[in-house]
Amino acid sequence: MGPSERKDAVRALEELGLSQRAACRIAKCPRSVAQYRARRTDKPKLIEQLEELAHKRRRFGYRRLTLMLRRFWDIVNHKRVHRIYRALGLQIRARRKRGVRYLRGNDIVPATRPNERWSIDFVHDTLSTRRRFRILTVIDDFSRECIAAEIAFSFPSLRVICVLDQIARARSLPDTLKPDNGGEFTSDEMLRWSAKNNIDLHFIEPGRPMQKAA
Repeated sequence: MGPSERKDAVRALEELGLSQRAACRIAKCPRSVAQYRARRTDKPKLIEQLEELAHKRRRFGYRRLTLMLRRFWDIVNHKRVHRIYRALGLQIRARRKRGVRYLRGNDIVPATRPNERWSIDFVHDTLSTRRRFRILTVIDDFSRECIAAEIAFSFPSLRVICVLDQIARARSLPDTLKPDNGGEFTSDEMLRWSAKNNIDLHFIEPGRPMQKAA
């Protein structure tokens, strides 16, 4: 039995009239464990931010939301986030069928100044040898400046992050990045990077590629 089960056994024996000392001896539960009372105090601001992020990122589980919360909190225990996540009923429902679109809750408004929001996406082409390659493009949504066009045969998340870090050496990063829902942009590595650099990832809605041009 674990500590919780032993504490329950002690309470049950006490209800039968045994002293706590005798109940602990029978249940093999230390008295310090039987007498311990949890003192959990969750910060209201943490609960509010978790609920807000969960409604913005409806397909993100508690682990990814924990990474995003670390943008605002230096230390966030994933176990605490999981407990609050379950208490608020924010668990992700299983997809019923392929192709179902989910509300993202992200209204895309026009950028109002340079370096406010960048769009990031891939362009694909094929060599004469029929080998496919990809071009990572980064565009300023306000000035339409092409900030980067990196070519490679493979672009995992860490390669995308490397390109963004190279850009950061020459100029400041934007407040927001607007990617699609590809695995390169929704990975844990990308979420950690965005939290570390205080950048909001504004994903377009699934099945709406026209939002990339907004």
